[in-house]
Amino acid sequence: MTSTSSAETAFQRAHANDSACRSFQPVLELVGRRWVGMVMLAGQRGARRFGQYRAYVDGISDRMLAQRLRELERHGLLAREVIPTTPVQILYAPTPRALELMGALQPLLDWTVRNPEAFMDAADLR
Repeated sequence: MTSTSSAETAFQRAHANDSACRSFQPVLELVGRRWVGMVMLAGQRGARRFGQYRAYVDGISDRMLAQRLRELERHGLLAREVIPTTPVQILYAPTPRALELMGALQPLLDWTVRNPEAFMDAADLR
């Protein structure tokens, strides 16, 4: 079975179930928010501290990064650990759920790499 036919089968299976379609929308909205994908990718690449995330996600403001980290934690995609040192250290790590989601998004990333012209002017999407 090719990846195209398995994707079509998955789409048909989900489309046949209205409830599954409705439950997909919030996930799509979360991962489609500006910076979320890059923050998740930074965690997958080994970022643990706030400054490391900021270094991986070029152009994000501190305020936006803090907001995205909180959102991802709230959705169970990041685990937050507070280490009571002086100063206090806060570490973030992707959860198994986040790694599973990143694996599910990998075909989309692969498609994007194969089709760079599809969204050349990404500013239109903001």
